[in-house]
Amino acid sequence: MQRIVDPESRAVEAVLADVWGARSVYQPIVDLDSGVVVGYEALARWPAVPGVDVGRVFDEAADRGVVRELDWACRLAALSGAAEAGLSTEYSVFINVEPHNGPVIPDFARRMLDSFDRPINVVIELTERSLLSDPATLLAVVDAARRLGCSVALDDVGANEATVTMLEFVAPDIIKLDCTLVQSDPSPAQARVIAAVRAHAEFTGATILAEGVENEEHLARARALGATLGQGWLFGRPAALPSDTSRRRDVIDRTPSVVSRRRSSAGSAVPEVPSDLFGEIPPLVGRKAFVLSMAREIEDHARGAVDPLIVLSAFQRARWFAPNVVDRYADLAALHPFIAALGVGLPDEPAPGVRGAALDATERFSGEWTVTAVGRHYFAALIARDLGDVDVPDADRRFEFILTHDRRLVVSAARSLMRRVLPSRG
Repeated sequence: MQRIVDPESRAVEAVLADVWGARSVYQPIVDLDSGVVVGYEALARWPAVPGVDVGRVFDEAADRGVVRELDWACRLAALSGAAEAGLSTEYSVFINVEPHNGPVIPDFARRMLDSFDRPINVVIELTERSLLSDPATLLAVVDAARRLGCSVALDDVGANEATVTMLEFVAPDIIKLDCTLVQSDPSPAQARVIAAVRAHAEFTGATILAEGVENEEHLARARALGATLGQGWLFGRPAALPSDTSRRRDVIDRTPSVVSRRRSSAGSAVPEVPSDLFGEIPPLVGRKAFVLSMAREIEDHARGAVDPLIVLSAFQRARWFAPNVVDRYADLAALHPFIAALGVGLPDEPAPGVRGAALDATERFSGEWTVTAVGRHYFAALIARDLGDVDVPDADRRFEFILTHDRRLVVSAARSLMRRVLPSRG
């Protein structure tokens, strides 16, 4: 019997057979106050296979293990199109990237980038769906992009309520609101997302960009959401870049920036180990029994929390991740989108649904006990360093510690743990 292949599958196959046939079209991004175009999002297309579902192409490429080549073909098509159009740095080019490909730029890409005769102002876009599977690599990609002078945008924010907590870890310069928030009045769950986004933007100075603005009603809602930038059919459909994108100097001086000038670096530093933050708050000294009660308070709050939290903890050695702790963290994993435990000798999944990472017994971190919880409006960290007491009962071992709810310090400590977490095996 002859197997029937649907037209979309044939289109996907055709693209994967010629990934370097990718070309970009560009959708304008405008400043909502002035209506001035400040950038363009590059969208991959294959002229030989019009109308192919790009999302399905990437899904199939991931299944076959060829997404790295596809991703770089799309990135370089976007940059080449901008270079050929002579796009000035007064405009930003938003380029989607697959963070699981890692921060290393391959040689063939470097050669092409070196051939451009002018710089390009790049904003890398990360989608919400990429955040939780391999956060350590994601954060490495973000750090590498910023070292290269790129800005970072988080795309589709609001499509998944649980991953809004990752805003604190990525610390995007630009938050792109999912079109569902722009095109209808919010549900209670969406209202919680909006409140979290506004709180994050207020604290960090991140720019809010509304996607899917197709009419005046959407535009009014985008402004009500706090967006200062917009993208959608009301402003222009994806197309080739204009033949002349130069601006007069007097216009350039008045052109808004895609990144807020009050953008804060708060929370961006990642200490090597959480106790490096002791320089910010003088530590206290307490016995293990006392410190344990403080750690349990954070965990108990997480067990009763309604809003999603990210809980990251380090336990020194695997023996301290005892059966009662296994049960406690398994309960947390059933409630929240991301729970992780680190320690010397801990396996990849030390409790059901809990991410693990084994620490090296010789590193400084192995002498620390840390519990962090990061939410949309809740931030807590217990950071403790073992003072090395011997020949005393375990409950009497002393630790120097800080207990803080300072948002910046909590996020810094949590990032220190997050960059060590192993990828999801799923």
